[in-house]
This record gives sequence, C-alpha cells and structure tokens, in this order.
Amino acid sequence: MMKSSFPTSGSSWKPLLVFLLYAIAAGVAVPSRTVVAGADALELRPIPASEFSRLIREFSEEDGYFHSDNFTSNETSYLQVTDQLGRLGVSGGAYIGVGPEQNFTYIAKVRPRIAFIVDIRRQAMLQHLLYKALFQQAETRTQFLAALLCRPLPGTKERLNRASISDLLEYFRRSPPATDQVFTRNLARMRRIIQEDFRFQLTNSDPARLEYVYSAFRNTGLDVSFRFGGGGWRGYGRFPTLADLILQKDQQGRLGNFLASNDDYQFVRRLQLSNRIIPIVGDFAGPKALASVGRYLAANKYIVSAFYTSNVEQFLFQNGVYGEFLANVRELPIDGKSVFIRAVAPMGHVHPAHLPGHRSTTVLQKISIFWRDQDSVPYPSYWALVTTHYIPNEQH
Repeated sequence: MMKSSFPTSGSSWKPLLVFLLYAIAAGVAVPSRTVVAGADALELRPIPASEFSRLIREFSEEDGYFHSDNFTSNETSYLQVTDQLGRLGVSGGAYIGVGPEQNFTYIAKVRPRIAFIVDIRRQAMLQHLLYKALFQQAETRTQFLAALLCRPLPGTKERLNRASISDLLEYFRRSPPATDQVFTRNLARMRRIIQEDFRFQLTNSDPARLEYVYSAFRNTGLDVSFRFGGGGWRGYGRFPTLADLILQKDQQGRLGNFLASNDDYQFVRRLQLSNRIIPIVGDFAGPKALASVGRYLAANKYIVSAFYTSNVEQFLFQNGVYGEFLANVRELPIDGKSVFIRAVAPMGHVHPAHLPGHRSTTVLQKISIFWRDQDSVPYPSYWALVTTHYIPNEQH
C-alpha cells in the first residue's frame, strides 16, 4: 500500500488542521453530480427517479416501531462471512437487507444489479435517502465522509487519493464539526436533492427526522453508534462506533468495509446513482412490503442472491408472526446459490460459529436448504433456526 502523505501522530496534525480550517473554513465542499460511464453504466441502466419514488411509496407499509436508533450497525462480526460469499459464488442478482450502512458492505461484496432495504421504521428509510443524497454528491470516499460527518475536506485531490482509510479517519477524528450555519445549509441541500432529484415528497414530519439523523453524525462524528436503552445495552458494554465498524477486519486480517476500498465505494455509488438501492418501510412479517419486493423481482427476472436479515427473525419468533414472514419469503425468486445472511445476537448461548472479540455471530444459510428443513420439520425456535444447517466457515 502506498504510504500516505498524511501525518498520523503527535502535534504534526495541528498545523495541518489549522491550515485546512483556515483555507476551507468549516464548510463541506462537494462536487457536482457526475455521469456514470463505461460497461458498468450499461449493466446498471438507471431506474427513472419517478419509478424509484413510486416503488418506495407503493411498496412501503405504515411506520413501525423498534426500540433503538440504528444510526449505525452494532454487529462487528459482519465481515465474518464475506469470504464465504465469494467462495459460494453469491453474486449479482438482487440483494435484500435491513438496517443501516452494513448493507453497503454486503452490496459491495455481492455486486447485485438491484437492492432493496426493508426496515420497519420510516426513519431508517429516510436515513437511506440521506445516504443516497450524499453518494450523489461525493465522488470519493473522503468527500462522502466529509459530507456525512459535516467536517471540512482535507487537502488536495492528489493527497485524498493517496490517503489510507486509517489516515482519513484520523483526520476526521481530529476535525471539528461544521458550524450550525453550514449544517443547516447542508441539510437543506440534502432535502432539496431528495425531493427534486429523487422525486420523493417528504411528509410534514420527515424533515425533523432527517435533521435528527444528520445531526447525530454531525454532533458525534466517528463516535456515532447504535443507540438502545439509553445509550448502551446493560450487561453487554458499549456499542461499536462508526470508526470501529469501518476498521473491522475479515478472517484474513484484511479491512473489508465498503469505505476501505475505493472499488467497493465506487460500485455502491454507481448503484445509488442508478436508483438501484431502494429503501422501503416494511415489517418482514407485514402485509405488503417484502411480498411486493418478491413479486417485483420475479416479474423483472431477478434472482435473490443474498437476503440479510440481521437478527430480525428472533423478534418474529418472539412475536408469534414467523408464519407471516415465511409467506412473504415464498414470494422471493431464488436459486441454489441464494443465501440468508444472519447476525445472531447474544442470547444466553454461544453459537458454534462465534468468533472471539465479537458480541454477534454472523452466519450464512442457503435459502433452498432453509425451505427443505422448514417444509420437512418446521424450526421450533429461533435458536434451532440459526444453528441448523448454517454453512460452516472453512476459516473458522
């Protein structure tokens, strides 16, 4: 890896920071929208903005409730299965997921042609529209982080291209947030992009939710994290920060977050610019959202390559609605390579695939095997579901 020209320790950061703040003020400079070119542009032919907006509106259900603010993931184990996805040939087709930014890493690894993010909370859908607006404006990972965190951009374009993700995080960790005036201007721009470019009409309560999400990143910076039960999950310690998640390594000791690789970032951005990452509001066991996605994918001849459920199925079992979820999953077009990606939360048992240093355990299961089991002897519990016929990791 080329050595970065960014200083990484001690007081050498202070002159650089002072100079940058003087030169850039405290604004977040973002470029104009660029046009996607090349072979990938043909493969990712844009979905019209009007259709993108229609899919969100017509597939979404009523706003639901969950007792957390999922500003970021809380699953440090999310890279546990990325090598497996490659070995199993899980690629292309359609991706379905839930939650915030961990979806972008799975999308980068799977390289789908289209993705749907289905989450019970409208705030989650709005957060993904905010992400989409940021991707549209940010040609590089550095610009994306600067805009997301409301921090000034560091240095010249050449320096940006040479910096490692660790160097960039060190810079943004030391940078002060933008002023209230700059934040208000940035937020107004994001709202304008969502409504005018994406053709998505915000409700009367949506702007306040967007501000709530965006202010969390601006005020907390790289320390922003999942919030639950007053800021921490009693008995389990603090949740990982955004910086922790970006710097996670896979089982080969390699950085794997979508922001750690320019190629991964650019793929996700191309999918965003093509209106092919579509966030909708929906309960996995709800009456419309997931089934609508399945019928749309089947009608457009997409096969589901990966369905990231996190640990949502745990709550479906607890709430007695797993049968409704099964009916929705039957609408999904699959083949022999289609997989579930599951994150198993700590629940009094240690999963056989658990890795030291992580609270959660992430595992894969082929959806065809899931249906073979379910149609033979239905899973009696969530624990049985996540420990029966999951795919063992060769590196474990």
